[in-house]
Amino acid sequence: MSNLLCFGLGYSAEHFVGLYGDGFARIVATVRGAERAALLSARLAGRLKALVFDGHAASPELLHAVGEADAALISIPQDETGDPALRACGEAFEHASRLRSVVYLSTVGVYGDRHGDWVDEDSPALPTTARSRARLNAEQVWQDFGRRRGIPVAILRLAGIYGPGRNALTQVARGDARRIVKADQIFNRIHVGDIAQAIDAAFARKASGIFNVADDEPTPPGDPLLFAAQLLGAPPPPEIAYEDAAPTMSPLAKSFWQECRRVHNDKLKRTLGVTLRYPTYREGLRALWEAQARDR
Repeated sequence: MSNLLCFGLGYSAEHFVGLYGDGFARIVATVRGAERAALLSARLAGRLKALVFDGHAASPELLHAVGEADAALISIPQDETGDPALRACGEAFEHASRLRSVVYLSTVGVYGDRHGDWVDEDSPALPTTARSRARLNAEQVWQDFGRRRGIPVAILRLAGIYGPGRNALTQVARGDARRIVKADQIFNRIHVGDIAQAIDAAFARKASGIFNVADDEPTPPGDPLLFAAQLLGAPPPPEIAYEDAAPTMSPLAKSFWQECRRVHNDKLKRTLGVTLRYPTYREGLRALWEAQARDR
């Protein structure tokens, strides 16, 4: 069995480890805080070792883990000066003799605004925000690394992520769901469980190249909220015009509403052999609702 190194044990990466971690002999993952590192290492003793990484200085233990890794999952956000993993551990990665596969988690945001048109992996990346431009640059840096080392690097471009604790059901139940309406606005989404199986497939096939990880049905943003309200037997959140909601949005939230595209996922299915467990938000939300009902 192989060793996995995970840079950034966030929402998606933690779900991957939870679902597929048994396929690795050892997992080392980075987190930002010492308290979280201690909790994870204690809770997952024997399965995972959590190391603190602030995005700048790499500890000797982390550099050693790079050298021992057979697979690397890069799930750490880029910053204004580039990719933190390669910046801090670039030399260690260059000499990582065991490394056989890298998966980098990116975003469909690198396609920019397409006014509702479809994009696939052959569509040019036209990022419109500084955040997406930095993400595209990080993609390219990792692809350059892969070509230089002869190591397959899979770039997974993720659509809007939802799953346990982060979904329309939770928003409606809390009473703070906002059903914002903007003409012709459309989004793709992806359940975190389907992200996990895409990562697993990329590692299993030692995949290289770009893959869109998105659901089958881009829809207006309010549709999942309406469906969630139906499942919960709750009144649907009232509609709010985008023009009225925009002044209260953070710059990050507003940036999502300034772009509109539909994302093809054919390559994910054809090349990686992934069959989505949750092809639309309806299957995803219903499964989450049923899980909540079982836990009550």
